[in-house]
Amino acid sequence: MKDSFKELTYPELLAKREELRKQYNGVCANKIIGHVDNPLSKRTARRKLARVTTIIREFELGIRKR
Repeated sequence: MKDSFKELTYPELLAKREELRKQYNGVCANKIIGHVDNPLSKRTARRKLARVTTIIREFELGIRKR
């Protein structure tokens, strides 16, 4: 099941986006170094970040209500 980001409020989503950005950058750095436990972790982190960013944008456009 995908992460349920839809129930989060706007400030929670902003905090979650920063957390996911740090996680994604860490995964990218570890992949460059060569130590990765799960080779698909970069893709899943990128997709989670995209989901959260999309929901944040929907709030900004007024598609979702705060």
